[in-house]
Amino acid sequence: MKKTFNRGMAALFLSCFSFLVFAQNSMGGDANVAPDGEKVQKVAEVSAFDFLLKGGVFLIPIVLLLFYTLYVIIERYLYIRRTAKFDEKIIDSLRPHMAKAAYKDALSVLQSNETAYGSVLKEGISSLNSDAQEPKVESNMEKVANIEIGKMEKNLGHLGLIAGIAPTLGFIGTISGVIKIFYSISITENVSIGNISGGLYEKMISSGAGLVVGIIAFAGYHVLNSIIDTYALRIQQINMEFIKSSQTGA
Repeated sequence: MKKTFNRGMAALFLSCFSFLVFAQNSMGGDANVAPDGEKVQKVAEVSAFDFLLKGGVFLIPIVLLLFYTLYVIIERYLYIRRTAKFDEKIIDSLRPHMAKAAYKDALSVLQSNETAYGSVLKEGISSLNSDAQEPKVESNMEKVANIEIGKMEKNLGHLGLIAGIAPTLGFIGTISGVIKIFYSISITENVSIGNISGGLYEKMISSGAGLVVGIIAFAGYHVLNSIIDTYALRIQQINMEFIKSSQTGA
């Protein structure tokens, strides 16, 4: 299922990128020139998509970062939601077996549990079954919990990086546009409001797009980390309840 999801996101990523490049190249013609060669002053409505395409070449990496950001957020959310699913009755189902020191039966209860909580408890039961001391059991469970947290945090650092890179790319696009405007003025010596404002608003699009992508990445990073923090707190409580149950069984 994970491979299918990755292939689908990759196909969507490539198709959107190809369409963006094609659409931007196709807008190079002058639509305001009449058949007799005279320029016609025309005010046309611009769609949101056409408006975005005016952002220049720096909009392409920003759009690529947007699709990667959405991919990471969706993929990580689905993974964390699946692995951090909490069953409130999990400890209660283990207590009868723990009281009898029937560790194999306790493991069989967790056999179908594929969550991060199940992995930590399996390690605790396996340690008890090997006659390990209580500090060793708790230490092993904490190690497995840290491993599970590390799996949940995979690629989250990329979101934090994109949150800083995307707005910077947008600002670079704006600066590049301003440089081109003043260069054009120096060549043509035409300092009209239309030339300046028209070119400038097009380049400001890249700044706005970069900020939007940065906000999405920033929000996704902190929302996903808050879910992981909730798991980290709850697994500590589970570990304490498990240790108490093992002491009762002893």
